[in-house]
Amino acid sequence: MNKGKFITIDGVEGAGKSTQIDFICSYLHRKGIEVVRTREPGGTDLGEKIRSLLLDVDSKEMHSDTELLLMFSSRNELIQNKIIPALNDGKWVISDRFTDASFAYQGGGRMLNLDRITKLEEWVQGTFQPDLTLLLDVSVDIGMKRIEVRKEKDRIEKEERAFFERVRSGFIERSKLYPERIKLIDASRSIDEVQNQIQSLLESL
Repeated sequence: MNKGKFITIDGVEGAGKSTQIDFICSYLHRKGIEVVRTREPGGTDLGEKIRSLLLDVDSKEMHSDTELLLMFSSRNELIQNKIIPALNDGKWVISDRFTDASFAYQGGGRMLNLDRITKLEEWVQGTFQPDLTLLLDVSVDIGMKRIEVRKEKDRIEKEERAFFERVRSGFIERSKLYPERIKLIDASRSIDEVQNQIQSLLESL
């Protein structure tokens, strides 16, 4: 049995991740590939409880270091109990966010030390990395307009514009560091144009 592939999708709020994840899963299903869809934070029973803590607006006083550690705690559960078992079974795993988000949100947005995040990454993941990361990039203006229609914003979505500008810059820097894995996609284009870019990358994988 061939080992499965691990694909992550990331970007600022309003980049259109959910729409494109639906497309990716449908595309792979048509190819006869068994897909496991998951998300961060969350994806496991314990991870979803951690997610509730992280995104609850009542957790607004949470320390940035606590936020980072909770993210990696949820991630460890996801890797060990869901992602690796699925890959070993030959399934492809599609995750809404992964470690690049910690570098962008906690490193960029919260301005935490990137070396500390790298040490956590090495501790939790070792050499384990996605086979492909699709970084959906839109301006903060476009992203904010897209999420305005949401009835209730979570703790992260309520952050100030400057926070998201730093997050976007953090993502772009990651794509420059790892161009073979992280593919920057202009998500301000039409849905069809974005999906054509994604399909081409999936076919090469």
